[in-house]
Amino acid sequence: MPKLPDLDDATRSQVIELALSDHVSFDTIRLETGLTPDQVKAVMRKSLKAGSYRAWRKRVHDFGTRREHYK
Repeated sequence: MPKLPDLDDATRSQVIELALSDHVSFDTIRLETGLTPDQVKAVMRKSLKAGSYRAWRKRVHDFGTRREHYK
């Protein structure tokens, strides 16, 4: 698992909000926060309930297989 940087509450909230948006890519999140996709996934895993995390990952995966450029 990637090393998770220490994030303040505001940054963690920003990462979660961006990651939950269907219109924001991992590249955009990296530009705004400096976090890699693996680090974003780690933040989401730590911050969301298990079922919510699984639903988010499924949505990201499903959209990614249907669209050429997604997350």
